[in-house]
Amino acid sequence: MKIATYNVNGINGRLSVLLRWLKQDNPDVVCLQELKCSDDRFRERELQQAGYAAVWQGQKSWNGVAILAKRGRPLGDPDDSHSRYIEAAVNGMLIGCLYLPNGNPAPGPKFEYKLRWFDRLQSYAEEILSLDVPVALVGDFNVMPTALDVYAPERWKEDALFRPEVRKAYAKLLEQGWVDAVRHLHPHERIYTFWKYWRNSFERDAGPRIDHFLLSPALAASLKRAEIRRSPRGWEHTSDHAPVLIELEYPPP
Repeated sequence: MKIATYNVNGINGRLSVLLRWLKQDNPDVVCLQELKCSDDRFRERELQQAGYAAVWQGQKSWNGVAILAKRGRPLGDPDDSHSRYIEAAVNGMLIGCLYLPNGNPAPGPKFEYKLRWFDRLQSYAEEILSLDVPVALVGDFNVMPTALDVYAPERWKEDALFRPEVRKAYAKLLEQGWVDAVRHLHPHERIYTFWKYWRNSFERDAGPRIDHFLLSPALAASLKRAEIRRSPRGWEHTSDHAPVLIELEYPPP
């Protein structure tokens, strides 16, 4: 079973990129962030034609999240008004798709909002981790967990994505028992998921890793592969993020 997360950075403007990538990698479940469209402008028909059912919460500005699944309609909560988190039951597992606040400039009100959001996430993450089902928290966390996760740590030390308060908050999630899928299989590699559009950052591989897969221990035991699918980042009119893809031996034999 293949699960992916992708900050698509505007689903309607980049629908052709998304559909091209879905056809290329053929994931079973996809968590999307930054839809940047209202609920009524979400392109459900085109995604259905590509073989995916969807639940989504749109927002016209920077937010909006969705989960796509190939087999069976995911069971989302249509009454949830938040556009930064959505969860669905897919094939016996619970998948939470999130777009954590950026928080810049820091310090400041946006950074304080980010920390409050992280506090709520920690409480809820602990709650769902205790459930007797496999769980994954997936998406754009807007966090560089360690110096290994950014090409030039000294340039980011005042950024909200790398400040010690934020890295500590992410570390507290791992202390609950969550497993960082990419780091679990690639403990020492410099791996990035986001590259700015300017200064040839993608060509220079000058990026951070801010898109993450956190798995419950039982689900992590079935992890076979975790990788960054870099090729879509090089396509024309594409997102500044690359998809992150994991493969699980799920359900277990």
